[in-house]
Amino acid sequence: MRRLLILYGSYRSERAGIRLAEYLVRRFRERGVDAELIDAKCVRLPMLDRMYKEYEPGTAPPAMEELAGKIVGSDAFLFVAGEYNWGVQPGLKNLTDHFLEKWFWRPAALATYSAGRFAGARAGYGWHPTLAELGMVVIPSALAVGPIGSTLDNEGVPRGDGGSALEHNFNRFADELAWWADAALRQRELVAPPY
Repeated sequence: MRRLLILYGSYRSERAGIRLAEYLVRRFRERGVDAELIDAKCVRLPMLDRMYKEYEPGTAPPAMEELAGKIVGSDAFLFVAGEYNWGVQPGLKNLTDHFLEKWFWRPAALATYSAGRFAGARAGYGWHPTLAELGMVVIPSALAVGPIGSTLDNEGVPRGDGGSALEHNFNRFADELAWWADAALRQRELVAPPY
């Protein structure tokens, strides 16, 4: 895997999940991966009115155009997904929904989190069918972090038992995502996707 987009979607003023996103960017870069954080709050796409594909070529808003190019140029995607009321974050969902075919034929992974002990697992349940509908294969392994506040400090450094578990599970998770990304890349080089 050469290029990885790590997508994060909280718009809250006290964003604890950004710690996990930054941790993941750092750890993948340590493995030699060109990992980039896509922060929905910074991209500032409007609430979905028209998808990228519904604009005439060259007329999409600049932030949408730039992100479309980054999506197409990536080997895999990692969604850092917080749990909001047993569901998915609206900011990350909105960002994701602007693009359809751009996601196709690459693997996705989930790193979920919450303030409580369920570690965002219920958000993961919501994301699996969404990512599959967007043409991605979701890898079996996932990272689940919770409570986020006691697992990572403000700089995204793991601490306590939760931090130790995150560190322990990261390498297997990253190895699996890299395996799927490399397999998909080789297959795309051999045979054009069927649609």
